[in-house]
Amino acid sequence: MVGLFASGFDPVKDLPPLTGKVMLVTGGNTGVGYATVKHLARCGAKVYLAARNEIKGKNAVARLEAEGLGPGNGSVVFLKLDLSHPRQAKDAAVEFMALEDRLDVLVNNAGAMVVNYAITHDGIQDSVMINYISPFVFTTTLLPLLIRTAKQSGSDVRIVNVSSDGHRYVQTPVHFRNLDDFNLEFKGKILSRLRRYFLSKLAFMLFSAELQRRLNADDIPITVIAVHPGAVNAGWSAHTPFPKLVAWLASWIMLHPDQGAYTSTIAAASKDVIENPEKYKNAYLIPFGQLGTPSATSQDPELAAELWNTTEGFVASISL
Repeated sequence: MVGLFASGFDPVKDLPPLTGKVMLVTGGNTGVGYATVKHLARCGAKVYLAARNEIKGKNAVARLEAEGLGPGNGSVVFLKLDLSHPRQAKDAAVEFMALEDRLDVLVNNAGAMVVNYAITHDGIQDSVMINYISPFVFTTTLLPLLIRTAKQSGSDVRIVNVSSDGHRYVQTPVHFRNLDDFNLEFKGKILSRLRRYFLSKLAFMLFSAELQRRLNADDIPITVIAVHPGAVNAGWSAHTPFPKLVAWLASWIMLHPDQGAYTSTIAAASKDVIENPEKYKNAYLIPFGQLGTPSATSQDPELAAELWNTTEGFVASISL
């Protein structure tokens, strides 16, 4: 089963050759991330598969190689990345920059969907840390390399941030003035864990918008794209009371991870992005690679600047 919402898109046929490109996909050992790595590598790219668990990450690389990376004959390399700790996120970025002298595409795919409320040792709740703060640290640490690559002749550098349409369901007004605003628990509210997830994805959308604004202000030709992969059958049914029944239903009404990765892959590699850069800068793509309309809150420049400034202050406070 591949879901009722099948697409005629074929990454190998519909994307250009990516030979010579270096790309990095976080959360690449499973689900949408794994499929994104596969699609890009099969078009010829050298793709770093970043994941927290080294054994699972290296097993994913071996599985991809066993499945075959032709016809593009790209390659896949494991990179250890733990987004639950911002220091480890920075260390992973530094390690990558010691290995490569270019980075053409960064796909920030990794994240935690529904987690229990817990404050990390740095004073930030897990959902916001994993889905926003650590990706902020990882991306901004890699930014000098991305900028150097973008300044090379014929470059096409992109940052793809995998968000969720759930970002539009955060109740307003919302602020990011301090850590208390990051740590909203929504205690006593219906679907509190999902609300915290939506809050973290709104932050990620605002980060995308502010990052693009800053790059534009400095005339740096990097395209930042936020994407919503759609409703993907990524194994969550195992956590329900009737896993076999739910898995069967999900196979009919939800996207297979291969399809869930199509929008990220299009954002990362489609020719249309480089041919129409102004169309895609700070774009929000929905399945399958269509331009969507993000929430007005996610495009609020004052809120985005507030978020960025508070995040920078937090990062400085922990000496990163």
